[in-house]
Amino acid sequence: MNEQLYNTDYAHWAETMAERLDKRDFEHLDIENLVEEIKDLSKRERDRLLSSIRLIIHHLLKWDYQPHKRSRSWEITIKRERNNIDFYLEDSPSLRKYLSEEWVTKIYRNAYLDAMKETGLDFPQNCPYSIAEILEREVKQ
Repeated sequence: MNEQLYNTDYAHWAETMAERLDKRDFEHLDIENLVEEIKDLSKRERDRLLSSIRLIIHHLLKWDYQPHKRSRSWEITIKRERNNIDFYLEDSPSLRKYLSEEWVTKIYRNAYLDAMKETGLDFPQNCPYSIAEILEREVKQ
């Protein structure tokens, strides 16, 4: 029954599992799917952080390579995503391990493609930004 509920009504399944956990009804838990969901929670948190980094890089590329088109909107997006990163790290300090050159290199490819599709410009093949620049560099119109 747990598997069927998981596949047909995820929200109801989650509520049911929470109730069973709260009541310490361990015998009726859907352990297999609970384990997968807990693993996915970590990935979702990581992906939110990486998405913010990607957006910042995307907007920094546009900022640097299209100075004549700089907008308050780009500035707001960069600052908003930096604030989001601060919140993510406050809630989950272990996410700091993704603030590395290795992860920036992985993320850069997608940010580069996004910016290239949007602008028609060609950008450097390798990320021109350090972690510190991504997280702290001043952008003002």
